[in-house]
Amino acid sequence: MNSAPIEGVDSSSHLYVEGLDTRHGTVLYLEDVSVSFDGFKALNKLSLYIAAGELRCLIGPNGAGKTTLMDVITGKTRPDTGSVFFGQTINLLAMDEPAIAQAGICRKFQKPSVFDALTVFENLELALTTNKSPWATLMFKLSPSQRDRIDEVLTTIGLSAQAKQRAGILSHGQKQWLEIGMLLMQDPKVMLVDEPIAGMTHQEIERTAELLLSLQGERSLVVVEHDMEFVRSIARKVTVLHEGSVLTEGTMDEVQNDPRVIQVYLGG
Repeated sequence: MNSAPIEGVDSSSHLYVEGLDTRHGTVLYLEDVSVSFDGFKALNKLSLYIAAGELRCLIGPNGAGKTTLMDVITGKTRPDTGSVFFGQTINLLAMDEPAIAQAGICRKFQKPSVFDALTVFENLELALTTNKSPWATLMFKLSPSQRDRIDEVLTTIGLSAQAKQRAGILSHGQKQWLEIGMLLMQDPKVMLVDEPIAGMTHQEIERTAELLLSLQGERSLVVVEHDMEFVRSIARKVTVLHEGSVLTEGTMDEVQNDPRVIQVYLGG
């Protein structure tokens, strides 16, 4: 992997998506990453590798470093030490948050952020990667391919029947799916998803599992979740964080039966 910083970051181009090099099968590299806040080590020499197209679940007790890890990947927090690469050559530490987002890494927070007064369709339209200047916005008209893309995403998130409804009247689960759809409109290569099923009904949880599983392959997903039953339903590989480092990785059965995990997290 080339560790040289990326120069000339231009947030107006798609250079980084087009130049993404995953020939070795890995889309995210975090190596020896440490982050301290007033002497507290939120991340402590953490190393993590996410394969292209995989769905990885992150679990761990409060304070394990899950949120800080996502903050580092998206450029919100700069680590004290370590390296963070997107594919083989894209140094995320040389980029700001907007450039990282445009490169193809997006994040969904626990609380859905949709525009309640707009329809489901309009929310997805607004999320299109287009020129957002006032004049361009005033003159904007959907192309047939853009309309097809919105219809495709509506089908993926299961909200085709609600396309003309205001987002404000959707259920909590439907709002979560809409926000995932808004991220999909930007065609991300990596999606970071934080506690997606909090507050959902059992039926919505099942649908969310189906949705996330359907998204892997063309993109990688990193899902932070506390519900172990849900994690088991979607994850082939689980990473357990503890005190800012990777404690262990493996299948759900493997990590649940690991004595270290039982001691620090599962309370066995």
